[in-house]
Amino acid sequence: MSQGGIRNSRILSVARHVPDLVVTNNDLAGRMETTDEWIQQRTGIKQRHFSGDDVGAADLGAVAATEALKRAGVRAEQIGLVIFCTLSPDYDMPSSACVLQARMGLSGMPAFDVRNQCSGFIYGLATADAYIKNGTCDYVLLVGGEIHSTGIELTTRGREVGVIFGDGAGALVIGPSDDRTRGILSTHLHADGKFAEMLWLESPGSRERPRLTEEMITNARIFPKMKGREVFRHAVTRFPEVIREALDTNGLTVADIDLLIPHQANQRISQMVAMGLELPEEKLFTNIERYGNTTAASIPIALSEALEAGRVRDGSLLCLAAFGAGFTWASALIRW
Repeated sequence: MSQGGIRNSRILSVARHVPDLVVTNNDLAGRMETTDEWIQQRTGIKQRHFSGDDVGAADLGAVAATEALKRAGVRAEQIGLVIFCTLSPDYDMPSSACVLQARMGLSGMPAFDVRNQCSGFIYGLATADAYIKNGTCDYVLLVGGEIHSTGIELTTRGREVGVIFGDGAGALVIGPSDDRTRGILSTHLHADGKFAEMLWLESPGSRERPRLTEEMITNARIFPKMKGREVFRHAVTRFPEVIREALDTNGLTVADIDLLIPHQANQRISQMVAMGLELPEEKLFTNIERYGNTTAASIPIALSEALEAGRVRDGSLLCLAAFGAGFTWASALIRW
């Protein structure tokens, strides 16, 4: 989706929220055969946040969303669309977007989930951008929220995946702008479903009868599985491709980027992507060492921190990029 319509869209505010409980690599070493060094060498992660009992993705998202509305100076009733990006919804049905509506006392406007996992937030951003540019609504509440801690296997058998993920949420309020040179310049979305089983959660699902069995639990089919080498190989290819696509669309080069915020999947992937683009280290933002992989929440959490740290300023050219299950990959170019 590139520029179109009679107006542009821009990010009015960003906020984040993570649970109070910090889980270090050493904490995980007490539950499985691993070490802080082993985890850091493979992922760059030092710690992550886990939620408490009876906390869902929409609960974390509501805290971030409330703060984002406050920062934007937008009243909740002005929101024309709610998009919730997640791979860990509160329930199979209804959508976490509807649950979030209820948490925030909203009703009436459309609300739906985007289930594109690690690329989900940029898919959601592209949707919000289109709704605003075509005049369907003026303000969109875009939230990425994840509770991974209840859905990963924290044992030696599951450590390849279990050590990666954390809980958290980030929220954006997006609104219209008359300045066509600022705001969301373009978004770029891709997918290739033939690699679905490289990174997936097999069960429970509608293909199974019954959907949940003792065998699924015993054989750990209810936990996510990943072919790490294949995911890594595809990620370091697709990330640069989709970043260059965004730049080419807007007649810009890598040198024009002020800050790249990739989905926080693995520190090694982010570093290799930056090296391949010949992007200086100071133009790459990462925070995976403190949060782990929060999937659809990782980009808004990182954007929130980058703003607070002064890494994004008025007029900065910002590139967001992601790669994840599906496979899916995406990018967005933003002039702040």
